[in-house]
Amino acid sequence: MMWPNFFLQDQEQRMAMRARGGKRRKVLTDEQEGKIKLAFFVAIVGMTLTVLAVGTEFWVELNTYKQNHSAICEAAHYGLWKFCYKKLWMNDVEEERATCGPAELPGEANCSYFKFFTTGENAHIFQRTTKKELNITAAVVSLLSITLMAMGSLCITMALSKGVDFLLKPASCFFIISGMMVLVCLEIFRHSVRWLITSDKTIPLEYEYSWSVACAAAAGAILIFGGGCFILLSIPSLPKMPWEYCIKSRSDSSSSNTS
Repeated sequence: MMWPNFFLQDQEQRMAMRARGGKRRKVLTDEQEGKIKLAFFVAIVGMTLTVLAVGTEFWVELNTYKQNHSAICEAAHYGLWKFCYKKLWMNDVEEERATCGPAELPGEANCSYFKFFTTGENAHIFQRTTKKELNITAAVVSLLSITLMAMGSLCITMALSKGVDFLLKPASCFFIISGMMVLVCLEIFRHSVRWLITSDKTIPLEYEYSWSVACAAAAGAILIFGGGCFILLSIPSLPKMPWEYCIKSRSDSSSSNTS
């Protein structure tokens, strides 16, 4: 008999609250739900691009200069987690190009993960040494960004399933901060590339950022935009400011005086 009594008391409390003029938590309208789903789709695009960028190794390409009377040329490309050496056939490289590449060309590839994630050793690419602190920091920041995206997605999913909008505010913070962290990750990675290039100049190299960096930059901008959309959608649920109550009370008193 305990559970029936509990539900009966809960129903009586709700009826008493309605009799006293109490209000239940706001339920989303169809229009609000549609806008939230649209903004969530924008955030999902940003999350997809982030995962694509973080999981690929085409952040930067290192290209050696062509050598005469050689049938192959060497290039390398790497991302946050691993790097790849490639031997390309000179016939596949454009004649007007002074360096080897691009890395997307078919050739013999040898890929491996960075050792500083396991043994703590710096990597050596074309006699140049990486700055492991910068590379590790960029990788950690990217993982934290993905974690915040997952938390923001959880908030939006709960908001849509429960039909409430108070979870839009924390979701917007999660997405905006995650987008900013993606951009911070790009800046840290850029410094790591500069460190690598200037660490040794025995072998002349040219470097260029590849499509994974473009995905990460677009993801950061899209996530910040999606978070801003959630902020705009959560504004109607904010409580009234004190001066709004003052203005309302003055208008009510003036209308009563005129009547």
